[in-house]
Amino acid sequence: MVTAGELKKGIAIELDEAVYQIVEFQHIKMGRGSAQVRLKLRDIQSGNITERSFQANYKFTSAFLEHRSVQYLYNDGSLYYFMDNESYEQMALAIEQLDDATNYLKEGLNLNILICKGEAINVELPVAVVLQVTETDPGFKGDTATGGSKLAVMETGFTVQVPLFINIGDMIKIDTRSGEYLEKAN
Repeated sequence: MVTAGELKKGIAIELDEAVYQIVEFQHIKMGRGSAQVRLKLRDIQSGNITERSFQANYKFTSAFLEHRSVQYLYNDGSLYYFMDNESYEQMALAIEQLDDATNYLKEGLNLNILICKGEAINVELPVAVVLQVTETDPGFKGDTATGGSKLAVMETGFTVQVPLFINIGDMIKIDTRSGEYLEKAN
């Protein structure tokens, strides 16, 4: 059982004999009423998204999720393909299932895939990934690490704020939870 305080994005729960993944959640405290939890849920089978509200003391049944180590292979536009590191079986996830994870996926990246009732539902990214800068404005002499920031486009197409000393071709580490620049990678 999962309480409202333990909810977070990505958790799978069972409701009304179906398995849902939490896309967004919000704790709401009304003026005189009791607290509520508003959830945006994705049905794992159909992919449909619904919004529901529950009392804050409601207990949710957590769905069993299997974690498998996989390697990202490629995408063909709408599907992203992964290979199981043990069985070499390939599985595909739709772009809608991955959400923001597509910003960090580059060929050869090792990560975990989440499987519920035999079906792949999402990926679990590492805390940080290293990506190459493909587009950014040039830095100028006198620019320092703390002197400001500029936009940079990564090899995956993701745009991130970076310090002024970062140039095209540099490898940088990005936090996958927040999408922020962490440091220049070697």
